Amino acid sequence: MTELNNAYVLTLTCAERPGIVHAVTGLLLKHHGDIRELKQHDDQRSGTLFMRIEFEVSQASNIPAEIAELESSLTELATEHDASWGLRASGKKKRVVIMVSKFGHCLHDLLFRARMGELPVEIAAVVSNHPDHRQQVEWNGIPFFHVPVTAETKPEAESRLMELVDRFDVDLVVLARYMQVLSDELTRQLTGRAINIHHSFLPSFKGAKPYHQAFERGVKTVGATAHYVNSELDEGPIIAQQVQNVDHSYGPEDLVAAGRDTECKALSDAVRWHCEDRIFLNGSRTVVLR
Repeated sequence: MTELNNAYVLTLTCAERPGIVHAVTGLLLKHHGDIRELKQHDDQRSGTLFMRIEFEVSQASNIPAEIAELESSLTELATEHDASWGLRASGKKKRVVIMVSKFGHCLHDLLFRARMGELPVEIAAVVSNHPDHRQQVEWNGIPFFHVPVTAETKPEAESRLMELVDRFDVDLVVLARYMQVLSDELTRQLTGRAINIHHSFLPSFKGAKPYHQAFERGVKTVGATAHYVNSELDEGPIIAQQVQNVDHSYGPEDLVAAGRDTECKALSDAVRWHCEDRIFLNGSRTVVLR
């Protein structure tokens, strides 16, 4: 994504009808917007248009005034077409809180990708129900919060999480192998801004040691699914999936290692697409314009 200070991302959703794309691109042209990328999807089943545009505003213009006028024009267009839209500077990173338990591979992968500039995120804090990863997180200069969870303290722990989300002005919560089930109330509060990762053996191999169960059944693929969190455990709208072929030569530990790789890739893809405003909720599904 372009990271110039005159670059912006526009997202828009409305009922599909002729002339919408022309109307939107015409507004951008009128306000000196130069389109760098335009992706759209017309969902025939729901009759909905999803659109994402990256554009730059001419440096020759008064950029703040031009953007203000564009926003006013978009508001009028949205009223006319009953559309929802968003506009933001493309270089502005999304603020993220990562939640983790004892398995640290997804956490460390996200920390590395963020540090290397591969993800357009600012990791504001890491929250864990175990203290194991404190040293690594704080080495990265990121606050670490140990919030233990028991059946009796779960309401207080979730209240603490939301306090941190508000305190750090968080855009996205990432459950990077956080091994606690969130309450219905918390998932409602985080609708559309919490992503989870799980292995692809669900629902076939539930409970402890799913990769060992899969080994006993002679599976030929391992994989992972990243999805938005909702009240249905591991069944929220799917964002990204990864699959790796395996064979009879893979032992249980080899399957675990392959699973770690797929989990890291699926989760980092989902986080990146969310933070680049490429994901649109479409009922129980997602549209990902990438």
